[in-house]
Amino acid sequence: MGRTLKFTLSLGATLCSAVSLAQAASTGPVAYVYVSTPAASTGRNEVHAWTASASGRLTAISGSPFQENVTSMAVNGKFLFGATLSGSDVNSYRIESDGALRYAVTTNITRYNKTDCASAGSVFTDRTGATVYNMEYRGDGCANNAYRSFKTESSTGGLQNLGESGGNSWLYQPASFLGNNVRAYSASCLGNMYWGIFGFKRSGNGLLTEIPVSAPVPPPPNGEFFCPSEAAADGFNHVAIAMRAVKQLDFSSVGEPQIATYTAQSNGNLTTASTVANMPQANVGTLSDLKMSPDGKTLAVAGSGGLEVFHFNGAAPVTHLTGLLTSDSIAECFWDQSGHLYAISGQSGKLFVFVVTTKGAQAAPGSPYTVNHAEYLAVQNK
Repeated sequence: MGRTLKFTLSLGATLCSAVSLAQAASTGPVAYVYVSTPAASTGRNEVHAWTASASGRLTAISGSPFQENVTSMAVNGKFLFGATLSGSDVNSYRIESDGALRYAVTTNITRYNKTDCASAGSVFTDRTGATVYNMEYRGDGCANNAYRSFKTESSTGGLQNLGESGGNSWLYQPASFLGNNVRAYSASCLGNMYWGIFGFKRSGNGLLTEIPVSAPVPPPPNGEFFCPSEAAADGFNHVAIAMRAVKQLDFSSVGEPQIATYTAQSNGNLTTASTVANMPQANVGTLSDLKMSPDGKTLAVAGSGGLEVFHFNGAAPVTHLTGLLTSDSIAECFWDQSGHLYAISGQSGKLFVFVVTTKGAQAAPGSPYTVNHAEYLAVQNK
């Protein structure tokens, strides 16, 4: 009887697995994944593209790699926008029904800067994809950085200049939007010496403007100060900000980065109950990226020492969900809406895919994938 029961359970599990695989196959891809890399033979960049299945397995898209000479990328459902390697333009590419890229139009962004010093940096969008933002280096008086806002033309992919956010010499990271799509936040730490937490307001037409905000930093241990370096907002009114302890005497880093949590008030100010004691450490070395999952329940933290995922609990302290998922140096990570976390390592030439739930994470089938010199990552939900 025991043997019969064991056989029945095994057969049932096999059937369930077969049904699950069939269902996954029938639903088609859940996301398109794009990675820009330098092509050694041409001196230009190119974009590698895959479809992601429900299990997280990747399949190369026909025509990949696409010979698109771009660096930082962002997507809005219809188009992929990429800053060109020259730093003078943002190209728009139509995302075809199979995920392939087709060139649409080029927008020269430097012509909007009167001093002719600006260059294109990180490209990102608001929560709806209606507005594209470019981290414009030296965009204000040939000295300060700024976000330049562009309205997207839904039919052509063209970009209409809306203006810039105002100059800020310490700003260099993309902004992350709250659920209301009106407030956005960024944080930066330059050389462990200069730091800031920055607030922005998005107007009705999409223009992003810097506004003064109060954002207190948790009290550090004696002889140290906290240098905030990355910000990620959830779909409500909370923001995670990474804090690195720094010695006041010689500006050297102390320990691993810690994760603080903030709540945005109606006027844009941030409040926090984070302390040295309740901010967990992320054992990822020098921080490179901080990304909130679409449901706001998990937070990915990436750095020179690897990748970790935390439970995100709104205003309450974050808590560990996983240990290091990899110890490879991670340059950038992104989520899709199906519980997959993607991460690239230019140093090791890998693209990782993890399946993440609120109970843990595991590598997706086929992960990691070889992508030599991976530089930038973008993920489009299907």
